[in-house]
Amino acid sequence: MTRYRRNAGGRTSDLTSEMVKTCQGLIGIETCMHLTCTNMPKTKVDVALREAKQSGCRNVLALRGDPPAGKEEWEAVEGGFVHGIDLVKHMRREYGDYFDIAVAGFPQNQLLPPEERDLEMQYLKAKVDAGVDFIFTQMFYDVDVFIAWVQSVRAAGITIPIVPGIAPIQTWNGFMRATSLAKTIIPQSFLDVLEPHQNNDEKVRELGTKLVADMCRRILQEDIGIRGLHFYTMNLEKGTKMLLEELNLVPRVETIKPLPWRQSLTPNRRTETIRPIFWANRTKSYISRTENWDEYPNGRFGDSRSPAYGELDGYGVWIKQTKEDAFKLWGEPTTMDEIATLFARFCTKELKALPWSDQAPANETSIISSQLARMNQYGFLTINSQPAVNGAKSEHPVFGWGPRNGYVYQKAYLEFFVNPTLLSLLLAHIERDSNITYYTINKRGDLRTNTHSDGPNAVTWGVFPGKEIIQPTIVEAVSFMAWKDEAFELGQQWAKLYDADSPSRKVISELMDTCFLVNVVHNDFHDPEAIFEPFFKAGAEYAAQENKAAPVQPQMNGH
Repeated sequence: MTRYRRNAGGRTSDLTSEMVKTCQGLIGIETCMHLTCTNMPKTKVDVALREAKQSGCRNVLALRGDPPAGKEEWEAVEGGFVHGIDLVKHMRREYGDYFDIAVAGFPQNQLLPPEERDLEMQYLKAKVDAGVDFIFTQMFYDVDVFIAWVQSVRAAGITIPIVPGIAPIQTWNGFMRATSLAKTIIPQSFLDVLEPHQNNDEKVRELGTKLVADMCRRILQEDIGIRGLHFYTMNLEKGTKMLLEELNLVPRVETIKPLPWRQSLTPNRRTETIRPIFWANRTKSYISRTENWDEYPNGRFGDSRSPAYGELDGYGVWIKQTKEDAFKLWGEPTTMDEIATLFARFCTKELKALPWSDQAPANETSIISSQLARMNQYGFLTINSQPAVNGAKSEHPVFGWGPRNGYVYQKAYLEFFVNPTLLSLLLAHIERDSNITYYTINKRGDLRTNTHSDGPNAVTWGVFPGKEIIQPTIVEAVSFMAWKDEAFELGQQWAKLYDADSPSRKVISELMDTCFLVNVVHNDFHDPEAIFEPFFKAGAEYAAQENKAAPVQPQMNGH
C-alpha cells in the first residue's frame, strides 16, 4: 500500500487526489489517502472522499493536521471539523464500512506525565470506538518506548492493528532536521554511530540503514502483535530501498503479474481482462479515452463496432518531452535516414524514449532488438512490437504472467510508420504468406486490410490449470482507427517542438502527412523469425531502388 498526504486544502490537496487516481487506475497500487481537518471545510472533505471512492481507494488516514503554514495555533475553518474523531464519525456516517480508516498513534506519549498520558489514550480509544480500523504511528527510533506504548494501548482495550512508522536515515542533516521537527527521541546509540560521519552522507546512509534495520527486526520479533511496517520515504526512494534489501523484504523473484499489462483498481475496471495492443506504451492515454465506458471487456472484447473512444481534444493527448528534452534526446534530424537511426537506437535501448513511448522498450523487446533495428534502418519506423512466444511457463521472468503452472503464448506483432513506396513493396511480399494479417491506414483514414473477419485477433493468451483460456491482448479494427488519430497527433507534436521554418519541423511533418501507420500480425507463433522475412526482402529491394536512382558522382580522373 502507498500513502499520499493531502495537505491543507488548495493545489496540493488536488494533487493528492490526482496521485490516488493515478496509482489506483494506472499503476494498479492500493493507496491510503491522508485527509486532514486543516483548511478543509466539510464540502472539500466530501469532494476528497467522493473522488477517492471513484478511484477505488478504500483506505483513509484521518488526521486533525498541523497548523497552516505561517500560523502557530491550529484553528478550525468555518464549516469544518475540529478534531480527527469528527472526521472519522463523518466518514462512517456517510460511507458506512466502505473505507478502512486509520488514525495516527504517538509512541512518545508514553513519556508524558501519567495524567496527560491517560488522557491521550482516552482520545485514541474514542477514535477507535468511533470506527477506526488501524493505527499508523509517528516516526520513532527508540524501540523500548514504542514497545511500552503498544503494551499500554493493548491494556486500554484497543485491539486493532498497529503499524509502526519507520523513517530511513538518508543524510545527517536530513535526519537531524526531521527528528527536530517531530521532536523525536534519538537514542544515544544512534548518535554514537552516526555523528562521527556527519559530513559523509553515503556513510551515514549505510550505517543508518543497519541501525534502522536492527530496530525493525526487534519490533517484528517482539511478542506485541506487529505484523507489518510503514516506511516514510519523504520522496526519497534510495534509503527505503536499501532498508528493504537489508531486511530481505525485496522479493528475489519478481511477483507473477496477473495479466501482461497492469490492471486498474478503479471500481468499474477491476474485472477488465482485455485491451487492444496499440496503447501498450501509453496506458494512461488508453485509460483516459475509455474512462466513460459503461463496462470493460472481460472474457471477450465483443462486437468490434462497439468501442467508443473519447475524442483527442477532450483527453489532452500530448508528448511528455519539453522542447529542451526533445533536443537532448533526438537532436535535430533533417533527413529520413537520421529519423530512422533514432528509431533504431530506441530499439537497442540507446535512446530512452520516443514520442510514442515515454519509457525504454519492454524487456521482451531485447529478444528481437537487432531485427527491429534492421527494420528501422530500412525505413520501417517501429513504435510497438512483441516477439512470438510458444508456450513459455507462466513463471518465465520475461514473458510470464497469470497463475502458476500455466503456459503463455504470443503472436509476433509489429507496428510502424512507412512511406507509400516501401509499403507497396512490403505488401507484395506479405500477400504471399497466408499466416500474416495486417491493417494499414494513413492520416486521412484510408484503411486497407487483408483480414476476413470483423472480430478481434488475440495476440496474447494464456492456458492455466482449471481455468478458461485468457486472451488479454488483441488487435481489432475500430480500436486501431481510434489509435491512428493519436499516433499521428503525437508525431505532429514532435514536429512542432522545432521552429516553424526549421528542416526538422519540415521532415517530421512531411513524414506524418505522407506515411502510413501499419500493424502486422504473424499468426504462426511456432516460427518466431517468419514475421521479419517480408520486411528484409522489401527493405533490400527499396534500398536497391534508392541506390539506383541516386545521382552518380563524377570522377576526377586523378586530378
